[in-house]
Amino acid sequence: QVRLEESGGGLVQAGGSLRLSCAASGRNFDDSVMGWFRQVAGKEREFIAATSNNGGRTNYADSVKGRFTIFRDNAKNTLYLQMNNLKPEDTAVYSCAADITDGLVLKPQSYEYEYWGQGTQVTVST
Repeated sequence: QVRLEESGGGLVQAGGSLRLSCAASGRNFDDSVMGWFRQVAGKEREFIAATSNNGGRTNYADSVKGRFTIFRDNAKNTLYLQMNNLKPEDTAVYSCAADITDGLVLKPQSYEYEYWGQGTQVTVST
């Protein structure tokens, strides 16, 4: 079992930055691929980024590449998403997720992840 809790969302102006955190409890955090997804009401959940179990490998959606950075601190059981140069189209609920079946293969499909946090709202104003 892995429990995930996101924090760090909020309201920010376009061009600003936010750092999201995802605190994990339970087993398997440092064995798991971790990912960030986002969802706007009425739309499909969108893959944002993923990182391997030791943080050595990362993958990003084209829409955030060069602006967002995913990283993790396994000693603190915490996953992060640093978001820079935010745009209004980044407005969404952001959720972290754990794929405990694999520590290395970075999967963009949400159904590959077994555990999810509740999400944190990010709103980017013009």
